[in-house]
Amino acid sequence: MSAPRNPVVVIPARMASTRLPNKPLAEIHGEAMIVHVWRRAVEAEIGPVIVACAEQEIADAITHAGGIAVLTDPDLPSGSDRVHQALGSFDPLKKHDAVVNVQGDLPTISADDIRAVFNPLSDPAVDIATLAAVIRRDEERNNPNVVKAVAAFGNLRVARALYFTRATAPHGDGPLYHHIGLYTYRRAALDRFVSLPPAELEMRERLEQLRALENGMVIAVALVDGVPLGVDTPEDLERAREILAKRT
Repeated sequence: MSAPRNPVVVIPARMASTRLPNKPLAEIHGEAMIVHVWRRAVEAEIGPVIVACAEQEIADAITHAGGIAVLTDPDLPSGSDRVHQALGSFDPLKKHDAVVNVQGDLPTISADDIRAVFNPLSDPAVDIATLAAVIRRDEERNNPNVVKAVAAFGNLRVARALYFTRATAPHGDGPLYHHIGLYTYRRAALDRFVSLPPAELEMRERLEQLRALENGMVIAVALVDGVPLGVDTPEDLERAREILAKRT
């Protein structure tokens, strides 16, 4: 299996959010949040960028900004399913051999981090790649909302994922790693992943990526320097505005 030659970036987005209604369209310095994420993905220069939209309003915001939007079934169960459906519509002949899945609620994500999640697929043994950062705040070590990536990095920047968990793991001295939910899939790996039924540990931990590990797929984890801000609340939104204001 060779390194992907023709990747595409897909950003799944839907309006349903209990803590921040109409989240993708939340205004940040005159543009919708989803447009900021789209711009960061374009800056990464990996390949074409499409936004997989559950609603027409999101598609309108992206096309108004000059981007490509694909409407998907609003009732799909996960972002991975939304990416898969959008990719099937955008590229039915499967010319694109890898897909980078960027979350639509990360307006402060850097282009470097998006590139970092693509690079591990240069290893032909890797099916899926994702990101992690060293946990530096003590309160995050035991927080079940901070998912930990269990991998033996040593002095390396990329390592194979052994597990993902909401528990404090691994035990003992040494760093813990905060999992960041960006993924790159080989096209065949994404096809297989969405065809698999939910797995036992996936349902127990409520972590979709465990379906891949339970079915023998290889996930590589690339280390990055920090965790991008995920916007889930009005307070997060205000913080994102402050962060992006400093970059202009």
